[in-house]
Amino acid sequence: MNNPSADWLIAQAREIGAELRKEQEESDARGCYSEAIHRRLLEGGFYRILQPRMFGGLGTDCETYIRVIMELSRGHPGSGWCYTLASSHAVVLGSSFGEQAQRELFGPDGDFRAAFAAGPAGMPTFERVEGGYVVTGLWPFASGIPVSNHFLGGAAIPGPDGKLAPMAFVVAREKITVLPDWGGDAAMGMQASGSNSVRLTKVFIPDRHIVPNPIVRLSSEGLPDGTPGTRLHKEGLFLGIIFGWFSCEFGAILAGTAQAACEEYERQLRTKPSFLDPTRPRMHEPEFQRLYGEAMCRADAAQALTLSATRLYVDQCERWMKTGAPITAHDTMRVWGISREGCQAACEAVEMLFKSVGASVVRRGERLQRYFRDSQMYRVHFQSQAVTPMVRAQVQLGLPIPPPFKI
Repeated sequence: MNNPSADWLIAQAREIGAELRKEQEESDARGCYSEAIHRRLLEGGFYRILQPRMFGGLGTDCETYIRVIMELSRGHPGSGWCYTLASSHAVVLGSSFGEQAQRELFGPDGDFRAAFAAGPAGMPTFERVEGGYVVTGLWPFASGIPVSNHFLGGAAIPGPDGKLAPMAFVVAREKITVLPDWGGDAAMGMQASGSNSVRLTKVFIPDRHIVPNPIVRLSSEGLPDGTPGTRLHKEGLFLGIIFGWFSCEFGAILAGTAQAACEEYERQLRTKPSFLDPTRPRMHEPEFQRLYGEAMCRADAAQALTLSATRLYVDQCERWMKTGAPITAHDTMRVWGISREGCQAACEAVEMLFKSVGASVVRRGERLQRYFRDSQMYRVHFQSQAVTPMVRAQVQLGLPIPPPFKI
């Protein structure tokens, strides 16, 4: 059977998004999307979009993946977040881990879905034993873990010299405990993102399943021969310089959220009576028209900026593959900066609509309230915090960057 086309994947994602919109309330209460939606994504190959072809991946382009995320998030932002954070980390495995580990973890069926919690809560213990470590610790916000069959965790692990270094490890789902601490009223927003905490208790992790954490690397300049992934798969995507790329994924989630908010706002403009003249709908009021127009402009900008940043990232990966020219920290922070502006524009669109729609929006179950709460989860995420624009400036000015980032 041939792999599905990009057009088919996007069209199917739009259909699944429509189903997700109908199930928003149930998915929020559950903490992730339904088993029926999961099976449809699994059987349709959606978790394999970024996976290496050698291990059953579709070989689909990054832009298609971004458009799939937008369609799913347009149906339900929390579900889009859950899908994205379970499916995207095949790139981490495919780029940073050696061939033996990839063969073990992708497995004979090529089914690899993994949440990635970049940092633990407290100080986990890594007890050195022959061939690896015995690990105990707690990792919160493991988005996507309810639909994952693996877990990626980040931590500062002592090396042979005793110095701590930012590392990432991967472990099978059956070796972890997923805590029931997400969904319902456990968090303000993104309630369906499956961002449960993960606990490891005396779990053995072999050395080959532990690598330097790629999330902190901003440049490929220290990788003159590439990575295990580029040598194995011969694709620039598996160079694994992912800090900017992950921001593109957030841009896709939020662009879909902004589009959903605009659609819900238009529905209300067409059906709710005007404040000034209850005999006609609000769509005839100039101020509502202006606000809606402003929000649509920002939603369109969010999509365009996200796609532009995605294409820039792909160009950088392809350039490295063809010429060996490194992806620099400047390159990475440009991708991050453009996609971050898309995220900001999307949040602004949602916020201006939420503030203008009226008091009825405060009721639970109102879609605009859900989209507002979901968008605020990005506002407090590390990707949007002040330290990251500072790193962008420090890279441009040639100043030292703060740990744990690496050039």
